[in-house]
Amino acid sequence: MKVAVIYNKSEDKEGVINVFGMQNQETYNPKTVERVASSLEKGGHNVRVIDGNINVIEQLQNFMPRVVQGEQPGMVFNMAYGLQGVSRYTHIPSLLEMVGIPYVGSSPAGHGVALDKVTTKMMVHAAGLPTAPYWVFFNADQIPEDLPFPVITKPKMEAVSLGIQVIHDLNSLKTAITNLVEQFKQPVLVEKFIPGREFAVGLIGNRDPEILPIVEIDLKGDPNAIQSLEDKLKTPKGKICPANLSEEQAETLRKLTRETFQVLGIYDFGRVDFRMDSDGNFYILELNSMASLGSTGSYVHAAEKAGYTFETMINRMLDVAVERYFGSRQIEQIGTEEPESKAKNDPLRIRLRSFLRGNLTTIEDQLSKMVEINSYVQNSEGVNSLGRWYSNQLSSMGFNRQVHSRAELGNILYLSNHMDEHNDILLVGSLDNSVDYEDYSPFSEERGRIYGTGVSHGKGGLAVLLGALKALRYTRSLRKIKCGILLISDNSKGGRSSKPILEELSSKSSYVAGLNGAGLSGEILTSCYGSLHYEIEINRLQTKLGSKSSSETDDPILFIAQKVASLKKLNSETDGSYVTLTGIETKGAEAQPAYHAALSFLIRYRLADKRKYLEEQIHKIFETKSTSNIKVHITKGPQRKPFLENENSLKFFEDIEKTAKLVEVRVKKSDAGDASLLAYVAPGTPAIDGLGPVSGGLGTSNEYIVRDSLIDRSVLLAYTIFKSAKNFAA
Repeated sequence: MKVAVIYNKSEDKEGVINVFGMQNQETYNPKTVERVASSLEKGGHNVRVIDGNINVIEQLQNFMPRVVQGEQPGMVFNMAYGLQGVSRYTHIPSLLEMVGIPYVGSSPAGHGVALDKVTTKMMVHAAGLPTAPYWVFFNADQIPEDLPFPVITKPKMEAVSLGIQVIHDLNSLKTAITNLVEQFKQPVLVEKFIPGREFAVGLIGNRDPEILPIVEIDLKGDPNAIQSLEDKLKTPKGKICPANLSEEQAETLRKLTRETFQVLGIYDFGRVDFRMDSDGNFYILELNSMASLGSTGSYVHAAEKAGYTFETMINRMLDVAVERYFGSRQIEQIGTEEPESKAKNDPLRIRLRSFLRGNLTTIEDQLSKMVEINSYVQNSEGVNSLGRWYSNQLSSMGFNRQVHSRAELGNILYLSNHMDEHNDILLVGSLDNSVDYEDYSPFSEERGRIYGTGVSHGKGGLAVLLGALKALRYTRSLRKIKCGILLISDNSKGGRSSKPILEELSSKSSYVAGLNGAGLSGEILTSCYGSLHYEIEINRLQTKLGSKSSSETDDPILFIAQKVASLKKLNSETDGSYVTLTGIETKGAEAQPAYHAALSFLIRYRLADKRKYLEEQIHKIFETKSTSNIKVHITKGPQRKPFLENENSLKFFEDIEKTAKLVEVRVKKSDAGDASLLAYVAPGTPAIDGLGPVSGGLGTSNEYIVRDSLIDRSVLLAYTIFKSAKNFAA
């Protein structure tokens, strides 16, 4: 199951439009968030950690399954306390309710009631449950003279002991109320202080929740002691668990905990705090609907005493939420594992994903390094520099390098981790890119996207491959696979120089996979168009001003306009042929027709036997008479033949589609890609392209990849490589 862990970073000012209202002072330690995510991964789930700020919906949209399209539902494990404003606990649950994503924890209504201490007191009191007498003050003038002391103050809508203090006289209370209202901009709850012992009782579940062992807060025998904010954050008080209570007292606390949970409408888990006076009477202090999952918290302490590990506790919390939404059957489905892929008692997919998420920063750093290297197709030095760097990364994993020298474009590299002639799988990536350095875009990250020259069509795929191979080595699976890697240096030029190498290596490989970026829906190419690039130069010969040959009929611009109309007639949905204009340039003098024009265009075609016909038509369209003052020069750019679909490739995609479902990665078959070097794969060899990261902005200066797809596509590629050695046997 896909599970997004949402939390809030400390002082996330970039995650809001404006700083507004009371700022949140509750945040989880990132180590605790990581521990929760790791626990869910070990439970077999596909986990993504997401910051609960202004971009949360976009990030969830990129990650969560499309249930309306038939995919299995995902969940959010909500650890977000909110950023700012009123009733902060409710903010993320409200967004999740709006967009239809199920989540662990209480509803906005439940959180709103539990966080509002006055409403909690009113509902508990109305239900006949024991709670201390209380008052609510908006200012110091409301305080009656006969108020019984001691009392304890609590801001109406805060948590973690913010603003609590025990007051023993009227003047001190007036001062405290004035200061608290000014500080928190909200009314203050004042309760009669109950000297005695303090208890915390956690529970997990819904209709018949499990009550965890009762925790007593060790007040060192001082009945007037409390837990201050400093105690909780810096020097947590000791815990006695199970508490030293009679069975009758313990059962009373368990009963009161269940009733409070139900009265306030809380879901999945929570914690109720109590005080007990010297006569043994219990008083409900509050319910925490976001019980801390920190290692020093009473909830985790009690769960461990109940026999849970941290991992089993977290996964149990997820399970009770899944059951609440979908019933117990869904829990059985998400807990199933593939026996064949177990290693060290963990499914391979879990270990791969856990490794990759823990190394996401390393993968990003490697991608950043590759983007920094100028590997423009005509910069052979830069292409070779990238090739050497990448080869060094692979050499530590047992890959040997074979160099095919190409002085003009940069060397083509073949790397393999074995000495046999045959590969289980051949991975094909490109070192070059088509963007000259003057148009280069540096590596940058914004709102979950990574930008930079070459991230989608080349370097992103190379980063995914590095991640996949390192994950396989970590799981000790790589040595069982005969893997070949072909890194070409002329992708931008149509791959003519690398064509014979690819043909030979693919004929000796069971499968071939290209590392180009996938589309935003996870598109994988099983076929694609061929392409013809043309540059047409039109020049008008110099003539005397006013002569017939200087008439408008010899205007290069008018000539281009006529030819564009002829080019458009080549479009054919039936044949799958399409003309796209990519540029027009003109030069001329004032008051005279232009003397120069240039036209560039691309023809895409699906049928292999159409190429010759299209080439003939281009020459026919731009043919001129020998007597014409218009002279035309035709230059061919990179040419690619179509990548044709075959039964073996379709079967390969079906196998990958099954793998994608197993590892919970979205894929979609596509047969309409613009270009792929896999057109030169040996006939009959199963081949697909698009196993690089999820990409957008292709063909523009704003090309990007989705950051989190580096993990998903690395997992998918790693598992595909692993299965290739087993011939994708079930």
